[in-house]
Amino acid sequence: MEPSNTQVLFEDNHLLIVNKRPGEIVQGDKTGDEPLVESLKSYIKVKYNKPGDVFLGLVHRLDRPVSGAVIFARTSKALSRMNALMKAREVRKVYWAIVGSQRSAVGGQQDWILLQHFLKRNEKQNKSYAYDLPGGERKKAELRYMKIASGDRYDLLEIELLTGRHHQIRAQLAAIGSPIKGDLKYGAPRSNPDGSISLHARMVEFIHPVSKAPISVTAHAPNDKLWNDLIKNTST
Repeated sequence: MEPSNTQVLFEDNHLLIVNKRPGEIVQGDKTGDEPLVESLKSYIKVKYNKPGDVFLGLVHRLDRPVSGAVIFARTSKALSRMNALMKAREVRKVYWAIVGSQRSAVGGQQDWILLQHFLKRNEKQNKSYAYDLPGGERKKAELRYMKIASGDRYDLLEIELLTGRHHQIRAQLAAIGSPIKGDLKYGAPRSNPDGSISLHARMVEFIHPVSKAPISVTAHAPNDKLWNDLIKNTST
């Protein structure tokens, strides 16, 4: 069995990795909507006939309008070890993003480009601002990206995070004039019909914290026409 409407990508006694849909919240917020962590606890409770409370720890977060792979830990030991891997940057995270076609901004297809900025988070606005130079409370942010497909109006970028900052991909792409499709907060001209932004956590790779086996998990992008059309143009 799988949790309702949620695709399980990997599951064992220690970890649970799922493909979050755009619009789902990972943890509870002021909206009162049921968070993914709670629906997954219910899934585990039923599937394994567990009495009492179910432990499920969140290893990392995805913003509500973002889709893709999210890692949960089923034991406190796995959670502490995964947190250590995240802190040591030993979890590889690859994203896909759709941006408007701006060939001068996003470079040539199949060329990795390194982006470095210094981000300052505005808590009140829930937004990060990218600067070219360090200073004050700004934190260094690095990612690399390449264009992997092009359409008539949009490009599909593959992005690898090298640091983990608040809204890092969204802020850094906006800073080079390529805001993510639908991301009004960071300068996109219009929203997506479903309120999502076209950013997808495509893949996570790491060494399993208990078994020490290499784990590589890929999450399918949302099933809509633009995603599908661009993906057809890739070799991925």
